[in-house]
Amino acid sequence: MTSDVFGLTSANRRMIADFLETLDDDQWAAPTLCEGWTVHHLAAHLVQPMLVGFGRFFLTALRYRGDTARTVDHFTRRLAARPRAELIALLREHAADRVDPPRVGPFGPFAETCIHLRDIARPLGLAADVPAEHWRLLLDHLTSPGVAPALVPPGRLDGLRLEATAFLTDSGPNTGSGPNTNSDHNTSPGHGTGWGPGAGALISGPLEALGLAVTGRRAALADLHGPGLATLQARL
Repeated sequence: MTSDVFGLTSANRRMIADFLETLDDDQWAAPTLCEGWTVHHLAAHLVQPMLVGFGRFFLTALRYRGDTARTVDHFTRRLAARPRAELIALLREHAADRVDPPRVGPFGPFAETCIHLRDIARPLGLAADVPAEHWRLLLDHLTSPGVAPALVPPGRLDGLRLEATAFLTDSGPNTGSGPNTNSDHNTSPGHGTGWGPGAGALISGPLEALGLAVTGRRAALADLHGPGLATLQARL
């Protein structure tokens, strides 16, 4: 399974590099779903795990009194000083790097490729996305007991049940520039997959929206529905 995750992460990095190459100056300067970060910042962040080793990260974190978020922001902004062509080249060059960070493991970088692509594409109204199978695999992990708190804080999904009501019609990534295709009218219903206790309050919607909401993206809540939605919204 671990080798499969590494392979999927590598494929996603290459796909994201191709997608970033299609964006113009205004799009690179546009805000993302990550507060305070532009597309350029997120492109830099995506190469950070391959360029910044754990030892260097740990020593820098000491300067920020162990604040991981501030440490990540520090390295992201430093790397974002590089031109976009260089960041794209670095993402391709290091696409096959096997990064296994402490605490989050290989699912951390895999999750970032799935989620950050949509952090970029959603605000731009673009359809670029990873294959539906990647979201299924990621949601299996995000709802598991061993998920790292950095991905899903403890208690966020307590008493909630997730159900994917629609999957992407295209089994491969879509890097087109049309409207977001992750809404119900662009997917094939009837193949629901569920996560969580059977008696939990239901939240249903497209795979992509479930994955984004579970990891704290409030922008995805509008694409979800069900009696558990208000509870999740209050926890984000």
